[in-house]
Parts: sequence; structure tokens; C-alpha cells
Amino acid sequence: MTIQAEKNESALLVFGCPEVPVQAAIGLYLAGRLSEDGYDVLSAGNPSVLGLLRVSDLKKHYIGKTVDLDRCIGEVAEGKRDAALCVVFAHNDAGISYAASMRYLLPGARLVVVVFGRNAGELAAQVDFPCETVVEKAVHNPGKLKKGIDEVFGWRASTS
Repeated sequence: MTIQAEKNESALLVFGCPEVPVQAAIGLYLAGRLSEDGYDVLSAGNPSVLGLLRVSDLKKHYIGKTVDLDRCIGEVAEGKRDAALCVVFAHNDAGISYAASMRYLLPGARLVVVVFGRNAGELAAQVDFPCETVVEKAVHNPGKLKKGIDEVFGWRASTS
């Protein structure tokens, strides 16, 4: 039985290009766990990544509200949107740039940057701003990336 926390806080998940398959699986997992913890989760990304997430979550158990990434950044910059927690998925330079932008635009938010893909170590070296990181050379298999996310969020590792 899952006990839902009474956080009533917002969480913003920022998805990059869906080129690396592991992103969708980890994104669905993270959205579900955060929702269970009481966060109001919003997923931001380009039309391709949002389409993949919506199709993968047919009954909207995990991915609820979505918004175009450029629109979301604009709304955050204008002060129309805020988040207590921001998780940025980064598998290329653009992802690191989005994370740096979120750090600047949401200075009071907890920022977690999930760095993954074939060049995860080199890419993580570009993170030169305050945040928490999960770094894993994951491309197809989400297992180790899930374990790192569980550790950062203090979730007990499950066998699934």
C-alpha cells in the first residue's frame, strides 16, 4: 500500500529530445513516483517526446499535465509558472543548457539533473551550477538509472 504524502507541491519534469530510449521509461517511472509522493507533476518537452509519453501512458496513470517546452520556459521566465522541484533529463548539450536555464529561472527550486546516454560522464562534467545529479551511461536499460533516482529521492529500491 502506498501512502501519499501531503506535499501539495509542484514538480516540473523537463524532457529533452527523445533520441535515447531510456528517457521515456524513466520519465514515466519518475512521474508516477512523484505523484504518489503528493507532487502535482507537469511534464514539459517537445511534441515528439510528449507524444511518446502520452502514447506510453494510455490511461494517464503517470503523465498527467503536459506543456510544450518553449512555452513552459517562457511562462517560468515571465513568473507565470513555478515549481518546488525541477527534474531535467539531459543526454546532450541542449539538456545541460535547459538545466542551467532552470537553475537560473527557478533559484529556489530543488533541481535534479538526470544525465544519461553514451557520453553521460563527459556531459555531467559540464554541470557547473548548483544541483543534484544522477549520472548513468544508460541508453536502453533503465535499471541503474532508476536505482540512482531512487537514491536521490530517498525511495527504497524496489525489485521491479
